[in-house]
Amino acid sequence: MNKIIVTIFLLSAIAGNVLAQTKQDISWAAKAGAKSFPSSPKKFFVNDYGAVKDGQTISTTAIQKAIDDCAAKGGGIVAFQPGTYVTGSLFVKSNVQLQIDKSVLILGSQDFKDYPEINTRVAGIEMKWPAALINLIGVKNAALTGEGIVNARGKFCWDKYWKMRKEYDKKGLRWIVDYDAERVRTVLVQDAENVTLKGVTFQNAGFWTVQLLYSKNITVNGIVIRNNVDGSGPSTDGIDVDSSSWVLIENCDIDCNDDNFCIKAGRDWDGLRVNRPAEYIVIRKCVARKGAGLVTLGSETSGGIRHVLATDLSAKHTDNGLRIKSAFTRGGNIEDIYFQNTVMDSVNNAFQFNLNWYPAYSYSELPKGYVYDSIPAHWKAMLQKVTPAEKGIPHAKDIYVSNVKVTNANNAFVGSGYEQSLLENFVFTNTSITASSIGLFEFTKDWKFNNVLLDVNKRFSPQQKVRGKEQEERLKN
Repeated sequence: MNKIIVTIFLLSAIAGNVLAQTKQDISWAAKAGAKSFPSSPKKFFVNDYGAVKDGQTISTTAIQKAIDDCAAKGGGIVAFQPGTYVTGSLFVKSNVQLQIDKSVLILGSQDFKDYPEINTRVAGIEMKWPAALINLIGVKNAALTGEGIVNARGKFCWDKYWKMRKEYDKKGLRWIVDYDAERVRTVLVQDAENVTLKGVTFQNAGFWTVQLLYSKNITVNGIVIRNNVDGSGPSTDGIDVDSSSWVLIENCDIDCNDDNFCIKAGRDWDGLRVNRPAEYIVIRKCVARKGAGLVTLGSETSGGIRHVLATDLSAKHTDNGLRIKSAFTRGGNIEDIYFQNTVMDSVNNAFQFNLNWYPAYSYSELPKGYVYDSIPAHWKAMLQKVTPAEKGIPHAKDIYVSNVKVTNANNAFVGSGYEQSLLENFVFTNTSITASSIGLFEFTKDWKFNNVLLDVNKRFSPQQKVRGKEQEERLKN
């Protein structure tokens, strides 16, 4: 094996960059997170409302009665006697703390009928979709806490998806199957303010585990996500911050099968119509294990993603470290991102930035044989063209990476912009990377390096235009 040390000067020659340091302001980070917490100590035990702890009886109605009564009486703590409870969708109310203690196991119902349809947004498109297992919608000053376990038992969603995926792929409908499958999220915080999620362990999500949508002043502290306990489910993201602001995520530990910590802001025409950014977000002191990305920005970028601080993180066997993904119909600016004080080991791509991610999923086209007037509304939203087309081109700039250590990576960089949208002003400082390859640079501008060291096993050839099949699959996924 031809092992070499690559210094910053070689990188500069490849990318056409110069050394520089940029002054950055992250004083806003101290303001992220919930500003209030339910204060009433009054307890309402679900068992007093008829909930059964036998691990078989559906107790949705009884648990919801306890929540509703607690809210009607000014708020307090809704708690469970030790045991195992089965439930469908629950809706936490303002001033209520739903507490799942260490001796409590919540099992999600495996019947889609127990998850009523609501108006929401999924994967960047507003549409009707099943409610999550636990919902905090339109609330203020609410919480989900405890050291217990919520096992969503999502395999019934995984099986449905893979069956549909097989059929849809044959019909040229890869772009819509994720929306038609209507899988169940575990926790949804939507149109909410001053919400805290703390301490709970979540297992086997049917789809995304925690989605923070159209909300502000949210704290997620010390939650554990283990989505591979009973198999491997698709699209089981960890925490998705979706067009929300002033969010603090800390002390979390995620093992999943898609992006671990992900920030989103709408997709294509519908996302540009809504035009709500994800901004003022802090992710700190967290761990990513299996998953597609330690910190991922996108692929839903339409409303813009900005003012993000990701610090004091670690990743092991995660596919990507810092990841940006978008498409030429998404639009939106990704900017003012800080990724620092982080350790990554055995990742595939330390840094992956791709503005033309996964074309088979990202671009919608109605196959022959379908009549436009008879297709569902969310299909029409996905097919609606962005005009002018230039509005759909995303931009990524002002990305600051510092004090990062990477060992045993496959690629150090996979940087792929677009001729109309260069990856601009990416600044790397005090960073060391051990990798098999430096990777790929396309359509970059003003990348700056200061005290960056690469220990690589083979040289990168800028003339090499043909990518192997394996690398192409990594770029798509």
